[in-house]
Amino acid sequence: MTKTSDMIRETAARVLRIEGEAVSAMADALPEDFEAAVEAILAVKGRVILSGMGKSGHIARKICATLASTGTPSYYVHPAEASHGDLGMITPDDLCILMSNSGETAELGDLVAHAARFSIPMIAVSKNPDSTLMKAADLRLTLPQATEACSIGMVPTTSTTLTLALGDALAVAVMERRGFLAEHFHTFHPGGKLGAQLAKVSQLMHDGDALPLVSEAMPMPDVLLVMTEKGFGIAGVTRGDRLTGVITDGDLRRNMDGLMDKRAGDVATQNPRSIAPDMLAAEALAMMSGKITALFVVDGQGAPVGLLHLHDCLRAGVV
Repeated sequence: MTKTSDMIRETAARVLRIEGEAVSAMADALPEDFEAAVEAILAVKGRVILSGMGKSGHIARKICATLASTGTPSYYVHPAEASHGDLGMITPDDLCILMSNSGETAELGDLVAHAARFSIPMIAVSKNPDSTLMKAADLRLTLPQATEACSIGMVPTTSTTLTLALGDALAVAVMERRGFLAEHFHTFHPGGKLGAQLAKVSQLMHDGDALPLVSEAMPMPDVLLVMTEKGFGIAGVTRGDRLTGVITDGDLRRNMDGLMDKRAGDVATQNPRSIAPDMLAAEALAMMSGKITALFVVDGQGAPVGLLHLHDCLRAGVV
């Protein structure tokens, strides 16, 4: 490794160490109004409005997106655009979270005045507790005093990391207090890898006439016709309304001797593994280990209501 390479790695390690220590320090001494800020967000009838200028604005956008994706309606308003008409997006039912490292960002002035005029609750995030922004706020999330991680001590690095981390802590605390679950998260993330991982069995399963169901008393020649017609390589065996067994290609091979003279109940594997409609598809896929390629979906009474095949999960991107 060259001397230049060593210097680069030392710089990277220094930056990460400085920022990591600052975040750890904040974890040990959360802002005094943190709990009140969580409760204020939960009480909002409208939306949480976030704003900031420059680097603080970029962080505010990210926190806004995190809040929105975890059940808190949120919207980012650019402070300059706010002064040219976008203040009309902010209503008395909303709550404002304004971010400024110095607390003296001039562009936030009209937002602060608008919040005061219409009695809109305001949370301020800044490292300067005596700043104009913090004095105007209802709740104050004061960032700890920490050195920027750059060599000149001026580039927003540690300060933006602290703001982002505090915003994530706020969003997660709100999310958990709200009782936000994985299935709710999927509502806001229906696409992509994450959406696939959070899909429910009920969203991917085959149901109705597509199900290869036979009674225990059905003769095996008829069972083979059903299995061929449905094309899943499996048949669900029922007694009344309950699933009591399954017949797979393996069961057919194990019962080749006199197969056509037998009935479904004679050939079926009894008490088969099954899944529930509200199970995550990823969990169901994990159950398809070894030679299992399909699982019947049953309701609370044990009645078959669907069939989930390995290929259904793979097509949906559940891996």
